[in-house]
Amino acid sequence: MLPIGDDNSDRTITPFVNYALLAANILVFVFLQGLGSNERFTYAFSTVPTEIVTGQDVDTPVEIKDPVTGEVAGTVDLQPTPIPVYLTLLTSMFMHGGLAHLFGNLLYLWIFGDNLEDSLGHLRYLLFYLLCGLIAGLAHVFATVAFGGNPLLPALGASGAISGVLAGYLLLHPKRRVRVIVLRTIQEVPSIWAIGLWFLFQLVSGIGMLGSKSQAGGVAYAAHIGGFVAGFALVKLFAAKARPRYQFQ
Repeated sequence: MLPIGDDNSDRTITPFVNYALLAANILVFVFLQGLGSNERFTYAFSTVPTEIVTGQDVDTPVEIKDPVTGEVAGTVDLQPTPIPVYLTLLTSMFMHGGLAHLFGNLLYLWIFGDNLEDSLGHLRYLLFYLLCGLIAGLAHVFATVAFGGNPLLPALGASGAISGVLAGYLLLHPKRRVRVIVLRTIQEVPSIWAIGLWFLFQLVSGIGMLGSKSQAGGVAYAAHIGGFVAGFALVKLFAAKARPRYQFQ
């Protein structure tokens, strides 16, 4: 089930913040990450769990081992981080591992972010987005350390923050119609189905990864789940002081 749009007929503001977030992610990937070719920048500003835990920068090559054979499959050449390592929880939110990663994240942000900004207002939406992303990053760090992942592998992406946006959208607009592609047909379903099934997949996949000794990286499901839970828990707090027109749907 792939979402391609939703009902914006009652939106009353121009979602400037959402547009800015979309643009920032694209500009960082194109000009600073060099469309993924600038590994020095990417590895310098990604979140490395052991750096967050210890507060110390790590700039040595990290071996990536095959989860089946245990043989070294490659290396990640971590770079010096010219800012306090804790700030990588923020910078990593605006970087991506490839075009597919970027497109997938920004598709969801484009569809669901504007309505949430309309409900919360510009500033509260921005703060909500960033806070969900930070909590998602910390959830990834915790899961990596707690369940035996490789704490030296860098993580990046807007997925955690966008997961928070999806949770906020789901809670505030559970009946809003979302256009999705299902079995090569376009249908409209309530957002509770479109987003609920997405979260169920993240939850099942995340549980399946617990205890895995794989060091090959992959999808940081803990960040997705952490961001979603944060968004679900926080959105009412941000919405409570929003514009008078706000109401549950």
